[in-house]
Amino acid sequence: MSTSPSLLAATALAAVIAAATGSAPAHADELADLINAYRSAPGGCGGAAPAPALTPEPALSQLRVHTGTFLEPALRSLGYRADRAEAITVSGAPDAQAALDVLRRKYCSRLVNPDYSAIGTARSGNEWQVVLAHPLVFPELPGWEEAGRQVLFEVNRARAQARSCGQQRYPAVPPLAWNERLARAALGHSTNMAEGHYFSHIEKDGSDPAARASRAGYVWRAVGENIVSGYSTPEDAVAAWLDSPGHCANIMNPNYTETGVAYAINPASENRTVYWTQAFARPH
Repeated sequence: MSTSPSLLAATALAAVIAAATGSAPAHADELADLINAYRSAPGGCGGAAPAPALTPEPALSQLRVHTGTFLEPALRSLGYRADRAEAITVSGAPDAQAALDVLRRKYCSRLVNPDYSAIGTARSGNEWQVVLAHPLVFPELPGWEEAGRQVLFEVNRARAQARSCGQQRYPAVPPLAWNERLARAALGHSTNMAEGHYFSHIEKDGSDPAARASRAGYVWRAVGENIVSGYSTPEDAVAAWLDSPGHCANIMNPNYTETGVAYAINPASENRTVYWTQAFARPH
């Protein structure tokens, strides 16, 4: 079994705005322009390389960060999904240039971080807020069968080479053949996990990989299964399996001769986690 990686890494820096009034901060586009100019030539920041310009994002400017604010849900409520975000506040700066001077002195590495691609800035009196973010992008996956065959290609490429799975050394083994019934069993399990918000080889009705293969009409001599969630491409899913000794051993098992692979995503889920299943088998 594999655990899914975190898709959100939102943090808040100095997330306190001590505004003297309750009025909403005004936009501070000048500060965003100054930050982008600095990113193009970040002198005096430990040899940092120039970084691409940040794209102004209205939702990031609308965000109001206070004590206890969690950036990810706050941004999501504004319609912005981020896989990385942080907020920086500066107090006592009378203008944008003064705010930039403080930011350069205290947070230069964050200002030039190439992992960020969007910015939102706001001002209330001498209080300045900068939100840096990278949008959460959901890659477009092909249909489940095409993606499954891409997994099969990557798996067979792995099987063509000797490798170590943990402490166990495996020789190269013949390629697996695609089996439609195993693919349908894999699709059913991925769909059940996605729609049921769970991650397990045992379905909620108690069925295991062998039962699913039999239910799909496959008469088997040996059965195995790999699952993984949170990886958005076939290549990443296979790489995760190869990094796990148990999953890697399934891939390199010479007893398996056929396979079926499928992914599913719950369309009603906001995080759009991808659930992958690869069913391995040897026919009777």
